Amino acid sequence: MTRPIPPRRPQRGRIMPLIRWALFLGVVTTGAGLWLTAPQRLPAAATAGLTGDAGRGAAVFHAAGCAGCHMAPGAEGAARLVLAGGQEFPSPFGTFVAPNISSDPVHGIGGWTLPMLADALVLGTSPEGAHYYPALPYASYEKADLQDIADLHAYLGTLPADPTPSLPHRIGFPFNIRATLGAWKALYTGRDWAVQGDLTAQETRGRYLAEALGHCGECHTPRDPLGGMDLSRWLAGAPNPSGQGTIPNITPAKLTWSAEEVAEYLTSGFTPDYDSAGGHMAHVVANLAQLPAEDRAAIAAYLQRVAPAE
Repeated sequence: MTRPIPPRRPQRGRIMPLIRWALFLGVVTTGAGLWLTAPQRLPAAATAGLTGDAGRGAAVFHAAGCAGCHMAPGAEGAARLVLAGGQEFPSPFGTFVAPNISSDPVHGIGGWTLPMLADALVLGTSPEGAHYYPALPYASYEKADLQDIADLHAYLGTLPADPTPSLPHRIGFPFNIRATLGAWKALYTGRDWAVQGDLTAQETRGRYLAEALGHCGECHTPRDPLGGMDLSRWLAGAPNPSGQGTIPNITPAKLTWSAEEVAEYLTSGFTPDYDSAGGHMAHVVANLAQLPAEDRAAIAAYLQRVAPAE
């Protein structure tokens, strides 16, 4: 009777080198990915020679909505310029807490140089070389002119210092791993203007104010599951990140006001139906009302060039 031939056992000596190579390739791939997505800094030449003007910086400050996020909760009047932080912004990824960006050199950003501020706003990189969460809207601010950032830096230095320590974000795993933000940046930064075409000088100014400094898309544009703005539905409205209510569609498909009515809303907060801005939009209007009238008119003209989206 013929005995069955037992199956050949894998030879241990052949498997171990394969495991070692697999581990080696895994380490190399991970290392290359981390290197490619590491926090970046602007070259020194980018800001060399720039001199900020605090007077012009005040307009940049208001257009960028700095006080709306970084003032203390419930601040009113002159207290809005004390940028002690502390406001909470719930999201599907956790709760972000606005930091102190006052001129305090210890707990604020009073010790920051212009290159540090530019790295933060344009590249989302902290002075310590870490990724910032995109709750700081650098996906929009990256289009800001560096001269405007120099002017903003000069203006921030004139505002009151406050010693309130910044509070930590409340972000759970895996979103609390900042190293992963490099991959997020690779997907969602460096993108072109959302509105293209042959724009007038007024519309181009409005695009800069709305897409870059004003970062309107950060609230009014739907996001994909990873939190990136869906540019194909630019300003088409979105769920409120807090989970309560929605943020309206402000494309011509829904916003049918005239340019003059839009400009008036951005000045007074009153709609053509005599309703008024509420919630965080009230802060936006309070900021934009500080700009020259021609800037609010430029934003209104730009909004009429946005592609209608349902």
